[in-house]
This record gives sequence, structure tokens and C-alpha cells, in this order.
Amino acid sequence: MEVHNVELVMSAVDPKQYPTTGQPEIALVGRSNVGKSSLTNVLINRNSYARTSSQPGKTQTLNFYHVEDALYFVDVPGYGYAKAAKSERAKWGQMIETYLTSRDTLRGVISLVDGRHAPTADDQQMYTWLSYYEIPTLVVATKMDKIAGAKWNKQLSLVRKTLSMGHDGDLLAFSAQTKAGKDEVWQWIEQHAFGGKQ
Repeated sequence: MEVHNVELVMSAVDPKQYPTTGQPEIALVGRSNVGKSSLTNVLINRNSYARTSSQPGKTQTLNFYHVEDALYFVDVPGYGYAKAAKSERAKWGQMIETYLTSRDTLRGVISLVDGRHAPTADDQQMYTWLSYYEIPTLVVATKMDKIAGAKWNKQLSLVRKTLSMGHDGDLLAFSAQTKAGKDEVWQWIEQHAFGGKQ
């Protein structure tokens, strides 16, 4: 999709605040600082539109970006940030779970992991949880420009194995610096949001 129009329409903490247009939504989940905002900015052809926080764990709302008046990207608060108070983490967890399990217009989730390392226990828990609820999930390994191209397959195999994905799970390598993987991520989004019709 060629993106010309993007608008951050709302930051929600409660289902009553979610958009009511009925258009498809794609959620982005991942650890704090894994590169969700960078991926979003590449997908929508902006340098710094998506909110990037200098303080990890600061995004505490579901941010709905309306893309081309056709669908929403939903930036979900980052998990795994130890300095956030337990009560805060519990509150975010409930908000995220409510959204992911009860939102009829949610068509899929992009789960970001740091491609330079094996996925963390939090990453594994998130993927297992998404699989349990049978939510279509694309795992995107970020920051792949930091790894020599010859090692990409090995790293992706490590991600697949650590998450117990099996060979049919959707997994892509991505770099915000080189834009590698951008087109493939968009193909997955269009397939799940529109059934490939766009």
C-alpha cells in the first residue's frame, strides 16, 4: 500500500474509546525499545510520525493510527520494562488482553522481537498467548541490519525455534535502516486486513 494519509486519531485505555468505523485493525506488540515506532514509521513513509519515547515503558495507551482512511495500526504498550510499577504493568496487561481478545475488527497482530538475540521469556509468553487465542500473528525480527546478511537465516531459525513456531508460522526479517522487509510486511497486512483485495 502506498501511504499518503495517516492520522493518530486516538489514544485509548478503554473499549468505549475505541474507533467505531468498523474498519480492520492490525495491532503491533513487542518489548519496549524493540522498534515498534520505527516499523510503523517505515510502513507509513514517515520519519518520526509514530510516537517514540525516550523513556521505555512510557507508552501506556493503545494508540490508533488511521492509515489511508482504510485501516488502523494499533500501537500497543511495550512489555517487559522492569522499572514500571507492578500495579502499572498489571493495568496495562488487562487493557491489552481486553483489546486483543474482544476486538471484532482486529485482523492480526505483528509481534516484534529483537532479531539480534533469541526472543525473551516475555516474547515467548506473548507468542504462546496469541497462538492460544488463535489470533493471526506475524513475527517480525527487527534491527537485522546489525547482523551480517550471511547470518540472517541462522538468526531467524533461532527465533523460530525459541518461539516454538513450527515451519508454517509467519516470520519476517526487518530493518528500519535499510527498509528490508517493508514490502513483505505490507503484503501480510493487506492479506489479513483486506483478504488481499486492495
